[in-house]
Amino acid sequence: MKGASGDDDKDLIARPFLTRRGLFEFAGLGFATLALPPQMLLSATSPVRSGSQQKVSSIMQTLSTYMSEAAGRALPDEVAEKTKQHILDTFAAMLSGSELPPGRTALQFARSYGGKEVATVVASNFLCGPIEAALTNGMLAHADETDDSHAPSQSHPGCAVIPAALASGERFGIGGSHFLRAVALGYDIGPRFTVTLGGQRFEAESHWSTHSISPLFGAAAAASCAASLNAQQMQWMLGYTAHQSSGLGAWNRDTEHVQKAFHFGGMTARSGVTSALLVQAGWTGVDDILSGKDNFFAAYNPHADPAGLIDKLGERYEVVRTNIKKWPVGSPIQAALDAMEILRKEKPFEAAHVKQVSVQLATDEAAIVNNREIPDICLQHMVAVMLLDKTVTFISAHDKERLKDPATLRERAKVQLIPDPELERLMPLRVAIVNITLDNGRRLTQRVDNVRGTPENPMTRDEVVAKARDLIAPILGTVNCSSLIEKVFHLETVSDIRELRPLLQRN
Repeated sequence: MKGASGDDDKDLIARPFLTRRGLFEFAGLGFATLALPPQMLLSATSPVRSGSQQKVSSIMQTLSTYMSEAAGRALPDEVAEKTKQHILDTFAAMLSGSELPPGRTALQFARSYGGKEVATVVASNFLCGPIEAALTNGMLAHADETDDSHAPSQSHPGCAVIPAALASGERFGIGGSHFLRAVALGYDIGPRFTVTLGGQRFEAESHWSTHSISPLFGAAAAASCAASLNAQQMQWMLGYTAHQSSGLGAWNRDTEHVQKAFHFGGMTARSGVTSALLVQAGWTGVDDILSGKDNFFAAYNPHADPAGLIDKLGERYEVVRTNIKKWPVGSPIQAALDAMEILRKEKPFEAAHVKQVSVQLATDEAAIVNNREIPDICLQHMVAVMLLDKTVTFISAHDKERLKDPATLRERAKVQLIPDPELERLMPLRVAIVNITLDNGRRLTQRVDNVRGTPENPMTRDEVVAKARDLIAPILGTVNCSSLIEKVFHLETVSDIRELRPLLQRN
């Protein structure tokens, strides 16, 4: 069996403890460094550990070098455009999330906790330290189900990557182009970790959650790019990030979405920024957490090939493979709502004439959205709302009172969710098959393989902007909303990312 460096496992076994002679030689080396010129000593801003005996794999070398050079590397035009759309979409999720229980909880914590006034707390009128700001903004970004998602990695990158890039970017006063590249790097690095581990299958067969691992490494990469870490520092940073990686699938049991928001966005953004700032401040660590004894992959999936982390790096940009949700509901519900919208446009019908609705979803997907207590993650409820309203809005998806509304309950009783093992085999492709039976016996059927907003069926810039206006304008007003949209799509003209602050906060 080969390790991450390609060497046999025996070469990855830890070296024995120092002999007495070796200890004296090591001590002598320490005294000898006192005579070295200052430029060869450890620097907090650009540390070099001369004579390190730690073995670094070619994968780590390639990965850390790529990450350290990202700030100065121009993005292809289509990647830059897509990254801007995801930044706007995530800002919209943060602002709209500020009105929901997880967002209000996070803002209350940040306001009472305090911290050095360095970074923006979105939808507030105060500042926090970068770590606290990242945590709070991450919670806001996943306070509900409007944020983006990356199917191959089974994760939501934006809710952690963008809060981390913003907090670290404000700490170091970076420009708009630097911020844009830091965000794109976060999308590139984080999802590759759980894709390499096995994606949806890894999560299904273990107790670990891809929804915490991928966003964490993405947030750490984005924050480290904003902090301008060099290749050696990137290696150490990945070590601190691996030590902080955690998250159990038990988030599925959260009925208030608060712990889920922490798990997906708050915890991951916070820990990613922490890794970057510790190393930028001069902390050192393990040179290669991806190989050697007790490495990251040995802990999570010994059968994974670490080479997946650098697969087509610089050629395949993961932000381009990330979904922007059309509907403000959980990802497994998206295709079902698309199918109902298509059917209604082609063959109009009224809710009163619907006798039954059956929805087939992948088995694991169906379990996530089956009769949940949270309206926007409950398939039966959202289908009922779609029948009555002929659409789903942010407001209707978060109206808890409608869970008890007699009219909605009547429509909900018509809805049957069918777990389909054949569709499970197609994952991470989220397919829905909707069958509607009318009271005259007529049957309408629609299958959706590629949801609107996925790479195979992308939303246009105008659609992304329209969604953002719907979420942002009620919080900031139409004028500030338009100014923020304009600023995001012209990030290259922003000399200091802190220029976004007055456009993201309440007066």
